[in-house]
Amino acid sequence: MSKRAEWWLPVLAKIWPLTWKSARATRWPVIGKLVELFALPFMSETNFNVTHIPINKKINGIENVYLPEQIIEKLINQSSYRVAIKKCTCRDEKTCKNFPIDFGCLQLGSGSREIDQRIADHLSKEEALRHMKKCINAGLTPMIGRVKIDNLIWGVKDKGKLLAICFCCHCCCTVFNSGKFLPEAVTERIVRLKGLSILVDHEKCIKCGTCIQSCFVKNIAFFNEKIYINHDNCKGCGQCVASCPQKALTAKIDNVDEALEELNLRIKERITID
Repeated sequence: MSKRAEWWLPVLAKIWPLTWKSARATRWPVIGKLVELFALPFMSETNFNVTHIPINKKINGIENVYLPEQIIEKLINQSSYRVAIKKCTCRDEKTCKNFPIDFGCLQLGSGSREIDQRIADHLSKEEALRHMKKCINAGLTPMIGRVKIDNLIWGVKDKGKLLAICFCCHCCCTVFNSGKFLPEAVTERIVRLKGLSILVDHEKCIKCGTCIQSCFVKNIAFFNEKIYINHDNCKGCGQCVASCPQKALTAKIDNVDEALEELNLRIKERITID
């Protein structure tokens, strides 16, 4: 088992600004290239590949299915081991006032067995499912995938057996707050769930621009006096849907089974969790 004492979580929160500051630094002349040289190996195709699961309960094309729960429940049931980190580092660093700091990420797979019990709760499948549901019910957006730097952070030997399920808030999440600064090579590895698209009801839309502000990759804009979403670059996080005060945006998915199959395939190409 790794050795990470209780003091590791507050120390991690103190140094966490380096994550989003380094993302912004990639845009600086000269220094940006140096930051990329250090950081990009952690964000390569095999080391970083994540997908957000939108949490709005009504998703067109699905009947009586709450998409995040269905996807994560399947992964939890497949996992050989699982833990919940005792604090969300993003929310801890920013002293979040909107969401619970102790709703930390899940780590699945045999690698999670190595994580020190002083910084993570080791869970049964039933306990992990309850943790997932309380995070989603609180309004947090799941982000699922391979995040190699977690092995370093949590003290796990990298054997491709650690899957991260983060529960992200729009106010504190490093990815949500840094996405627009990340190099294109990195943002390409934030992959939209297959068949997912965002629809705009222009009759309901009052052109307030809230969705434009909520998009972490700046992919929404006014075009011909209407809201336009570039679906080629959309990451499918659903923050625009959740933030719209008029409920003018909805998420649509073509085929749940195909989406699950494609996500599982990407996970299996990088990680073994059973």
